[in-house]
Amino acid sequence: MQPHELSLAAAADAIRARRLSPLELVDSVLDRIEKTEPHLGAYVTVAAEQARRAAGEAEHEVAHGRYRGPLHGIPMGLKDLIDVGGMATTASSRVRADHRATADSTVAARLSAAGAVLLGKTHTHEFAFGLTTPQTRNAWDSGRVAGGSSGGSAVAVASGTATFALGTDTGGSIRVPAALNGVVGLKPTYGLVPRHGVTSLSWSLDHVGPITRTVEDAALVLTALAGHDPRDPAFLSVPVADYRPGAGTDLAGLRIGVPRTYYFDNVHPQVETAVRHAIGQLEVLGARLVEVDIPMTRYIQATQWGLMVPEAGAYHESSLRTVPELYQEDVRILLEASELMSAGDYVRAQRSRTLMRAEWARMLEEVDVIAAPSVPMPAVGADEETVTWPDGTAESVSDAYVRLRRHLIWRVCGSR
Repeated sequence: MQPHELSLAAAADAIRARRLSPLELVDSVLDRIEKTEPHLGAYVTVAAEQARRAAGEAEHEVAHGRYRGPLHGIPMGLKDLIDVGGMATTASSRVRADHRATADSTVAARLSAAGAVLLGKTHTHEFAFGLTTPQTRNAWDSGRVAGGSSGGSAVAVASGTATFALGTDTGGSIRVPAALNGVVGLKPTYGLVPRHGVTSLSWSLDHVGPITRTVEDAALVLTALAGHDPRDPAFLSVPVADYRPGAGTDLAGLRIGVPRTYYFDNVHPQVETAVRHAIGQLEVLGARLVEVDIPMTRYIQATQWGLMVPEAGAYHESSLRTVPELYQEDVRILLEASELMSAGDYVRAQRSRTLMRAEWARMLEEVDVIAAPSVPMPAVGADEETVTWPDGTAESVSDAYVRLRRHLIWRVCGSR
């Protein structure tokens, strides 16, 4: 196995035992980047020399007994919404082409303090406002989509061009590309990971989280990221835990909710088969399966878009008026649509969220976790002009994209 193929935990053990040097690991990953980037396009920019210098410093520290922990010397990618002092943060957009960060974001500073080695910035759907990453292709089949908006981060981890990466998730942007590229994506509890220095899509819905190859790796990164930051007004004031799973695999007593509706509606047979099989394995390990009805399903998407679209519009208000031509068409249309939504629409979405949270809290008194598909179908072809839904209906990709968004926006605005 080549160093770039190692999980974070395995690489960390090898570095700590001095069987593997950080520089050897980083060089292996950079070689992999050189081979794969021409057809995958995961990175906006690669800071190779900076990464080698940091790896050399980590190697020196480890050799002299100054081991910082499991992220020390581990190469990572950061989604191009996350500030690193002195580096560009473009949000994969021409609007931010000349923007350079003056200071580290909280998460970048924490990872640096833990000894992680920054390789570069990974692509996002422009300003994270979409569930594809057009510049990036799927790690397993470059003819298919990567998913988004954290597609660059997911592809980097899946292809061996980062041992771990950070993404952001407002409406599936970590979980969708993680699912489509076969890696682990974690959207942490709101407020657990600080967002200071991270370009916002929707301030009341944004999350920052890890994309890794294993659950254990995700826990290691989350442990380094979590904790109070007074600069994030949404911070969650709870003690930081060691999130690594226990040594055993016995799930006796764990109540796993299996949705009767919504998450398995209109799902591709391959997806349903894989998820049902995984749920069955959880039962074999001792978990108890409990069928549940997901509350307020008809309002889920409308509520999310009713919050996200106005908040995104407010964030982009100035540049949308001054340089609208610099936005990609799909993002510009959504931002312009935000101006059609009233304060009443936004308040109704807030009320719906409050009611939905209460209903979910009641459901989660009966179960500990919900097991369900992250995406309804496998990755589609990047150049496909039509999409066929699991119920057999087909339409053009552009019509599906526009129809879905109009439908979601109008459902919130429909009471006017």
